[in-house]
Amino acid sequence: MKKTWLLGFGFFSISITWALYNAFVPFFLDHYIHKVSLIGFMMTIDNYFALFLQPWIGNLSDRTNTRFGKRMPFMLIGMPLAAVFVILIPLHTSFITLVLFMMLMNLSMSIYRSPTVALMPDITPDHQRTKANGIINFMGGFGGILAFGVGSTLYGANPAFPFVAAAVITLICLFILVRYIKEKRDVIVPVHTEKQPKIKLRGELDRTTVLLLIAIFFWFVSYQGVEAMFTLYGKHHMGLTEQDAGFSLTFFSLFFVLFALPSGWLGNKYGKRKIIISGVIGLFLVFAVIPLAKTVLVLRILLALGGMCWALININSYPFVVSIGSETSIGTRTGLYYLVSSLAAIASPPLLGLIIDQFGYGSMFIYASSGMLLALLFISLVRHHGKSTAVPAESIQAKA
Repeated sequence: MKKTWLLGFGFFSISITWALYNAFVPFFLDHYIHKVSLIGFMMTIDNYFALFLQPWIGNLSDRTNTRFGKRMPFMLIGMPLAAVFVILIPLHTSFITLVLFMMLMNLSMSIYRSPTVALMPDITPDHQRTKANGIINFMGGFGGILAFGVGSTLYGANPAFPFVAAAVITLICLFILVRYIKEKRDVIVPVHTEKQPKIKLRGELDRTTVLLLIAIFFWFVSYQGVEAMFTLYGKHHMGLTEQDAGFSLTFFSLFFVLFALPSGWLGNKYGKRKIIISGVIGLFLVFAVIPLAKTVLVLRILLALGGMCWALININSYPFVVSIGSETSIGTRTGLYYLVSSLAAIASPPLLGLIIDQFGYGSMFIYASSGMLLALLFISLVRHHGKSTAVPAESIQAKA
């Protein structure tokens, strides 16, 4: 598990960058755009890149074989580029330059996101992947805490400071990954030099996978809409300052982190499907109650409970998708996972923005709880329970 903790630095850099992006870029856009639906649309730029690039890049990384490994070349290209463009976002001088820097940053992150995620199952035996996903999401969630907590303080001092910090952290994390993760040495399934068989996306879409991906789509519809619009909800609906609205999201991230490792353990013990269903029900209830919150204290308590429920869902969902397929399709299935989450992130903020424009910010969590109900319907139709039947790691390595 030492390698998993080290790999967690990749997720740490991704999470801190996205958290800052989602929390503070809407404020930049708010200076130029005065319709929430249009702000929501602009916040989906990254997901258009993910929609077209991530399944292809994930599949390409499955078939890549270099002296650096399968996944590492994508990180070596994407992470430095992302660091440059994330610094440029708060330094924009017009709406055009803001959008340009947003697009270039998102393109850069699309290059390495799927390969970074796919590297976890590469170096982890099947029966330990849910626990490993808990570890790397623990690291990622800690990045979210820093983004919303420390990042809010830095933003109050100067809007550029949190973005510069994210860029520096990204480069430090890349150094750690290159220094300590050696794919040729650490992968569980060895990379063969002969030509690998081409993996077709269509062949991965069995009934169980399709139902699971639809469920993932709907819980991300809820989550992505709330994540993209919450700071505006806090500012315009509850009367919070921009700094306090961003800081409130720290409670969601903090309790996600605290529950990340227990969620992985619960998924291994009781099955991923059962634990995911518990989280979906819990997050539905949290979203349904948040509109009744009249004070910041109550809001932050509910966000803390929401973070715990999101951990039950998110920690177990990606290993669930991977476990249904073969070891040679990890990158492809990683791409499929990000395809549906990106579709949700493309559709949700603009749709939620239109609803808010029509009915006000009070409708936001009614929308979010409805998405969770649809997710519950489709995950209930999945018959695979997500319990690992893999042999111990020692046996796998012996065979390798």
